[in-house]
Amino acid sequence: MKKNDSLLSELIEALRDAEKNIDICNECGGLTLKNENPCKLCLSANRDDRYLCVVEEPSDILLLERAGEYAGRYHVLMGKLSPGKGYGPSDINIDSLIKRITKGKFEEVILALSTDMEGDATAELIKEKLKNFPIRVSRLASGIPAGSGLAYSDPVTLARAVKWRVTEKQ
Repeated sequence: MKKNDSLLSELIEALRDAEKNIDICNECGGLTLKNENPCKLCLSANRDDRYLCVVEEPSDILLLERAGEYAGRYHVLMGKLSPGKGYGPSDINIDSLIKRITKGKFEEVILALSTDMEGDATAELIKEKLKNFPIRVSRLASGIPAGSGLAYSDPVTLARAVKWRVTEKQ
């Protein structure tokens, strides 16, 4: 970077442009343009209002959209529980999640959270908060990555893959 001052200038300009034009969606918490709030996904009539997928960060929405399998609504927590880092329930968007579920006609909340200890704790807290709602709560399956083998999987991933295995149609 020292040799290429123009690259550094371009990066600085791109960050300034992002600060000026990018915002957080008032509805889902994803990224949007400041002049498009709520975001295109929230305004789309083609989304399935029965499903609400809860993710940790706005970038998780992009990953799920790229997979092409989900067409419901989103809710971004902006983090996960992490007592060691000082993140408790009041530091993530759980209250706004409960408000959306109270207002909406969602049938299922899909927890697309990390499979680490903090993600598991966050999932348990959300399940506890939703236990009195007439709504199904599910979690993304976890298992062996496509194109990988058992030798590259940790014991927790293997245990979850066996526990949450899927029966193939015959």
